[in-house]
Amino acid sequence: MRTKVRRPTVAGLAAALTVVTLLLVPASPAAAHNTLKTATPAKDARLTAPPEQITLEFMQKLNPSFTTITLADAAQQKVPTSEPAVTGTKGTITIDQALTNGAYTVAYRVVSADGHPVQGSYRFTVADPTATAGPEVSAPATSAPAAEPSTTSASPASAARDSGDGPGAMVLVGGGILLVVMVAAGAVVVRRRRSSRVS
Repeated sequence: MRTKVRRPTVAGLAAALTVVTLLLVPASPAAAHNTLKTATPAKDARLTAPPEQITLEFMQKLNPSFTTITLADAAQQKVPTSEPAVTGTKGTITIDQALTNGAYTVAYRVVSADGHPVQGSYRFTVADPTATAGPEVSAPATSAPAAEPSTTSASPASAARDSGDGPGAMVLVGGGILLVVMVAAGAVVVRRRRSSRVS
């Protein structure tokens, strides 16, 4: 007894081919979240000259309205930069001032094609051997300390004696004058008594 073998139909072959194709072909980038592709300066780069711009390239096109790129120094202080200039998958910021030697952090936030926000950060270092060190602040020269005024105050009597203008000096002068006058008057009285005796 012969058994009939069913031949695959065209529709069945097409369905099987579609399943195999979906399994073998990876998902397209549009279905994935946006990711950072390259960066200039690169992650963990050690630069011998400070950069003037920072450029980030992503896997998908960027929306200028939802693209943020910032730069901060080692103290987490924001470095002045321009707003991101977006061209296709690239975003570029221009640094407004020359970077000094040190570590810097680039932070970004973008939006994927499916509307999912993606953010991240990385660091690089500037080590310019020709950079001159900042002026050293020298300590002011210390001058000899001024002589402190004597804290010992003279007594009123000694001050009066030193100046010669105090009340004690005036009493002594007045007393001396009175003594001289009294001696002179006494001498006059003695002379008159002697002359009266003689006569």
